[in-house]
Amino acid sequence: MKQNRRTVRIEWGDCDAAGIVYYPRYFEMFDASTSHLIEAASGLRKREVIARHNLVGWPMVDTQAKFSKPATYGDDIDIVTEFIELGRTSFKIHHKVFQGDQLAIEAWETRVLVAADPQSPGRLKSTPIPQELLTQFQG
Repeated sequence: MKQNRRTVRIEWGDCDAAGIVYYPRYFEMFDASTSHLIEAASGLRKREVIARHNLVGWPMVDTQAKFSKPATYGDDIDIVTEFIELGRTSFKIHHKVFQGDQLAIEAWETRVLVAADPQSPGRLKSTPIPQELLTQFQG
């Protein structure tokens, strides 16, 4: 399935009082990495994917992470993000964070495509992944 790799420099504001990356910051990086993956797969920016397929977005509904090696201010990390499972309305993502050639973090997400619910204004509902996106996500 489709995969994307990006390099992120750890900034001062990413770190906690111990000088290591505060773990919620990684989830922000993973969120951005998921959007980068979808952009790489579809050839469209996030806002274009949302507009083209009449979506609101793809919120996370489940996550898990295993932290093995801390990163500190000034480190460059590589985040490899890939689709690992495609469902009817949801998809699963795997993130691997590397410091050099060492695996530092593995994280998994389940996300659901959502659209506005025409039967209930102001509410969201899951929506099937369009065939065009399924094909692109498979790579």
